[in-house]
Amino acid sequence: MRLSTVILPIHRWHEGGRERWRRAEELGFHAAYTYDHLSWRAFRDSPWFGALPTLTAAATATTHLRLGTLVTSPNFRHPVTLAKELISLDDISAGRITLGIGAGGNGFDATTLLRSGEAPWTPRERADRFGEFVTLLDALLREPAGKSYEGDFYAATEARNLPGCVQRPRLPFAVAATGPRGLALAARHGQAWVTTGDPKLYEAGSGAQSVEALGRQMGGLGRACAEAGRDVAELEKVLLTGFTPEFNPGLAAGGGRPFESVDAFVDFAGRHAELGFTEIVIHAPVPADGPGFDAAVPDEKLFEEIATRGAAQLAG
Repeated sequence: MRLSTVILPIHRWHEGGRERWRRAEELGFHAAYTYDHLSWRAFRDSPWFGALPTLTAAATATTHLRLGTLVTSPNFRHPVTLAKELISLDDISAGRITLGIGAGGNGFDATTLLRSGEAPWTPRERADRFGEFVTLLDALLREPAGKSYEGDFYAATEARNLPGCVQRPRLPFAVAATGPRGLALAARHGQAWVTTGDPKLYEAGSGAQSVEALGRQMGGLGRACAEAGRDVAELEKVLLTGFTPEFNPGLAAGGGRPFESVDAFVDFAGRHAELGFTEIVIHAPVPADGPGFDAAVPDEKLFEEIATRGAAQLAG
């Protein structure tokens, strides 16, 4: 199992931001991702920088660390402009970019661009847009010489993205999905699948129930791949931690808190490796005097111990 991290885009680049990404590489993480939001949760009134400029800077500050978003969504992106930015980022990083991509949800991203009185997209409309978004973005990156398209939500007229991605036929997609429509997209277009677990269980579930739910999601992915004519083994399976019951400080989740110790985390990761997950992602620490995630984020000392001693145990 690979170990990766998420670095929230909350640090000024010249006041600790650069060092965060360099340290992630030094610690040996497989990849470092960042969230692609306009603002997020309690950080709405705190510093929050753009994902793609942050990743561009990280690409120049590192040499071999894989970089990406967890996740980009259609909430405030368009496939044509995103494709141009992605081929540029893939070039600057020398082919180290993974695009984590999802349908998006409620929150600031879903409302910031709305006119007064305009309603946010319904879950069904988000799913509809997501399907078209992924399909068009896939084509734009695979056909850099020119792509025209007219759909229900998006259009492109001779959109050119020369010279195309460094990674061929395009940079990899890590598709976030839990339901049948999203899993079908992951099976058709993804090189990886991303999940945070079953959100309904975070408030009133247990660790055992979460593992069962993740097993059902894994089974759904297998069925979607079979329908798409793909071997499910072709896809990496990525678990973004922090959103399952084990990380809810208000629950007695069973099995120990993952960030109580290195051994507790290795035990947690091992249970999920048995389900078939190939990559597990943990959040990098956030400032102690700023908004936090409570039990969802390790402190600095444990973070570094997990990255070194914990990763070695998982690799072994």
